[in-house]
Amino acid sequence: MAGRVAGTDFTGGLRADGLPAALSDPARLAAAKATGLLDTGPEEVFEDLASLAARITGSGRAFVTLVDAERSFWKACVGVDADALEDRQNPVEQSFCYFLVGLDGEPFIVDDAAADPRTEHHPSVGPMDIGAWAGYPLTDPDGRVLGSFCVITDTPRSWERADLMTLATLARSVSAEIHLRQSLSAARAAQQRSADLAHTLQAGLLPPQLRKVPGVEAAASYLPASNRPYSDIEVGGDFYDLFHTHGTNYAAVLGDVCGKGVQAAQVSSMVRYTVRADAGEVASPAELLDRLNTALLAQRAPRFLTAVYTAFHLTPSGLSGTIALAGHAPALIRRAGGSVEPLGTQGTLLGVMDTVHLTDVPFHLAPGDLLLLYTDGATEARSRPGTALKDARAIFGEADLASALAASHTMDATETITHLTGILDAHHSGWASDDTALLALRVPPPK
Repeated sequence: MAGRVAGTDFTGGLRADGLPAALSDPARLAAAKATGLLDTGPEEVFEDLASLAARITGSGRAFVTLVDAERSFWKACVGVDADALEDRQNPVEQSFCYFLVGLDGEPFIVDDAAADPRTEHHPSVGPMDIGAWAGYPLTDPDGRVLGSFCVITDTPRSWERADLMTLATLARSVSAEIHLRQSLSAARAAQQRSADLAHTLQAGLLPPQLRKVPGVEAAASYLPASNRPYSDIEVGGDFYDLFHTHGTNYAAVLGDVCGKGVQAAQVSSMVRYTVRADAGEVASPAELLDRLNTALLAQRAPRFLTAVYTAFHLTPSGLSGTIALAGHAPALIRRAGGSVEPLGTQGTLLGVMDTVHLTDVPFHLAPGDLLLLYTDGATEARSRPGTALKDARAIFGEADLASALAASHTMDATETITHLTGILDAHHSGWASDDTALLALRVPPPK
């Protein structure tokens, strides 16, 4: 269906007000809105292209215009004094831009606006001193007309072919810039969806809050690697959990799945649930980790992991437990007086070999003592890549972690975790080279 106005056939017919029906096309309006340019201030890239068009064609005025159903919005307007947003637009019926929309992407060229039958009665010819007008469409990747790139002279003129070719080229440049904006907007939206998914997956690896254990202070923290923030789908594989097993017994587990991403998250999730399912049946941490290794191999888990698991219970003199390490660094015990000692015998990592060698090591925490479990992000903190040698810091190793823990001996579990995360942050200046999980259990001293 076509509609005819003042000698011009418009694809799609006319609206009730006699203007092209294409102005109100929902897909076109959505595309114009998606540019993110409507009702925004001037930007250098669009002003420069409009200025170039005005200068090359000698027209004096040039516009980059976005057109919605009711108005033409001037993203750039060279040769017109219009600073406020409300001055950078006019009703669509007072703009030649609707011709471009109605012509479905064809250029609109007028040598003498007052004499051309298509524009001689147009309401803007006199008030806007339009002598000649030349415009090319701004389109989205699907060919929908978003607006126009046009130049205007005060007096009639015949447009040279070279001028029109230049104008067409510049219009394509403006469209390309708009496409880039739209692509970036779509990429940001996709990135946000990835961030939301990553955050959800990561949250699933960690308890929403630590289980309260009567007579024990517990605190934990998790910091993702700086090169893999939540805005990236590459979820980390570090995890921790604290839970009740049976009777007066509790357990804590902390681990690090090799690699990042959804597969690592899936393995971490499986590990947490497997450990919880078996913990009530197995008293020995070494035996539990052995069972976990069997489960990983049976399910052909795509990633291996290191883990530390401890089973414990309260006693009249504090907390007694047993710990086993599967390829994991020793835990640390901070005694009430400030001394720090490693705990555990490093065994075989999980998910690789049928037979693993794991050792149960008993321990006891007296009032004021604290047990720290951690992943290797806490002992491999380093400077951001590219840091000048004179500013780069040595790796924050196990001895540094032990020293930092000893310095916190007057602190409770929560204060200790806060202290350690602060020390690590200060060492790597806010850039974490790896995911870092910390879990502290402390028997509070008598009040």
